[in-house]
Amino acid sequence: MPYRVMRYEETPNPNALKCILDRAISEHPKSFRSRDAAAGDALAEALFGVEGVAVLLMNGDWMTINKAPAAGWKSVKSGVERVLSQAP
Repeated sequence: MPYRVMRYEETPNPNALKCILDRAISEHPKSFRSRDAAAGDALAEALFGVEGVAVLLMNGDWMTINKAPAAGWKSVKSGVERVLSQAP
């Protein structure tokens, strides 16, 4: 079932955004510090396919995305929203 981003919240880190989702994405904290660490988690793997995504933290109905410093938030957000809207 797809997810929808309800809103984004800034963090003290300019390369990280908290995404508040319309429903729970994880029952317990899941941290993926690299594409390799996401192996075996289909959604995390797909999110790392978005250009610029560097780190993911999922817990309950929120997810924090860290982007590569050179990546722009506009393209990262649109890619993340696309992946989430296609989640099984």
